[in-house]
This record gives sequence, C-alpha cells and structure tokens, in this order.
Amino acid sequence: MTSSVLIHEVGPREGAQIEDPPIPTAAKVALSDALSETGLQSIELVAFVSPKWVPGMADAEAVLAQIARKPGVRYTGIYLNVQGLERALAANCSIDGHLSISASETFGKRNTNRTMEEALAAQPAFLTAYKAAGIAVDEILIAAAFGCNFEGYIPLERVTECIARLIAIAEEHGEKIARVKLLDTMGWANPEQIRRTIDRVRALWPGLEIALHLHDTRGLGLANADAALREGVRHFDSAVGGLGGCPFAAVKGAPGNITTEDFAFMCEEMGISTGLDLDKLVACAALAEEIFGRELPGHLSKGGLFRAKRPVSWVASLA
Repeated sequence: MTSSVLIHEVGPREGAQIEDPPIPTAAKVALSDALSETGLQSIELVAFVSPKWVPGMADAEAVLAQIARKPGVRYTGIYLNVQGLERALAANCSIDGHLSISASETFGKRNTNRTMEEALAAQPAFLTAYKAAGIAVDEILIAAAFGCNFEGYIPLERVTECIARLIAIAEEHGEKIARVKLLDTMGWANPEQIRRTIDRVRALWPGLEIALHLHDTRGLGLANADAALREGVRHFDSAVGGLGGCPFAAVKGAPGNITTEDFAFMCEEMGISTGLDLDKLVACAALAEEIFGRELPGHLSKGGLFRAKRPVSWVASLA
C-alpha cells in the first residue's frame, strides 16, 4: 500500500457544470479560495467549453481572474478542443499536457461530438498546440474506462487499445507518456474490476503510473479507492462534499465524485498521508452545501472527526 496520496480537487468544476440555474461567479470564487487554504495543491475550477451546451461554465475566464491565487496551488480547467485549450492558456490556467479519449463510443459522441476515430484523429492538433505553448505531453486520459450508462461495462481490451493508440500518437510526435488517468465517469467500477484493470495496465506498460478519477454513483467509490490504494495508486481525483456529474451522462440526484473530505479521512485513518487539513475540508463542504443549496452526499461533515488520533502502528497491526 502507498504511504501518501496526491489529491486533485475537481468539485468546483464537476459540481458547477451541471447546475441549473448556474452558480454565481462570486460563489465559485469563494469556494475556490476556501479550498486553497486546505493544503490541496491542485484544484480544478472550470471547463472551457461552449456556454451554449454548458451554461454553468460561461464565466470560466472570470472565475480564474477573480480567485486569490495561493502560492504552491495549481488552478486547472478542462477543455475538449484546441480552441478550449487556447482559452485556458489565455486565462492563466495551469495546464497539464495530456491526450484524451472515451472508451465508450456513445459517451464520446455525446460529450465531444466525435466518434472514437475522429477523437484519435484530433490528437495531433492538441500536440501541435501544446508544443507551441512549450508544454510537454506526459499523460493520457481514458473516459468511461470501466462502464457507461449507454453501453454497459466497457471491455478491458478496449481500454488497453485506447491507451496503446494514444501512446503511439504521442511517441510519433516525440512525447513520452508517463501516466494514464482512468476515469470512472459514470460510476460503474467495482473493486475487483479496479484491481484487474490496474494489473493489466501494469503488465502491458510496467513504467506507466496510474491515476484514478472515481465517481460514487452507485456507492462503491471509496471501496474502489481502497482497492486502488492497496495496488499502490497515489494519484486520485475527488470532489468536496461529493459534488460532481457530467452534464451529458449524470443521473439526476446521484452522488458525484468520491468525496474529498471522506477520502482524505479514510486515508489518514489508514496511516496514508494526504497533507490536508480535515477541519478546513469539512468547513469547505459546509460552504459548498450553502452555495449549492442542498445537502451533499459527504459523510465526514455529518459524522464528525475523531479527535483521538490512532497511531500508525495500530493500523499496521491490522495487516
């Protein structure tokens, strides 16, 4: 099991993108500023997408212009085309050079209006734009890597094919991929599937680091995270309060991403360092509930924190 994790907070973007009416800019900024004080080193705030299709992201540039940037914290956003990447660069957004594709043809078409082959054909344009901006490409993202509300479970062979093709495209342009992020976009994964997928990817690409973007749609989010931790995975996406959901695939009323404060609490109780302030995270969850106007699915903010810290030796004794 890993001894520490790096958590990428995605709640501000994941949550705000599906709200109707949209969350006010000032509220998004307030949540970002509060999250910046928790010890998080990476916060995903916005999506540079068409406001026609995702009205909640129409103020992406305004949010990035108004936040109080804390030294040592990266403020990121997502984009689905080169135009979105150019907007992100112009808005002083932290950029991780990556290539991406959906393992579900149906979801990919709904989310980006491209077939899988069209998405693959679009990757060189991203590589050219990254190179022009002086950004190295070292990561690939596979959306709907475990299952899809439109196609059911995704065959593992299709996932590995997507990884192989993106690695090949990157290498053709002189880039070396170091990490693959597998996205359980619609919350289909189970712990055994997580373990099996990690084992297969490592067998095929031993030097490739694995990151996970997990959703708790069907209640298995933390169980899946635990399975990944026991396989040595260190990079996770999560969302404060359990915010999240794709505007083109979310199930109304379902939980979003795994909850940041719940996941951090679980890690710390298991002797895995997160570097995060749990009290401040709980306060951020309360702020998120106030901003979004409803009770969020997180547990720690309701159950409370243990104040008597268990020693790591207590955790080790369970092994």
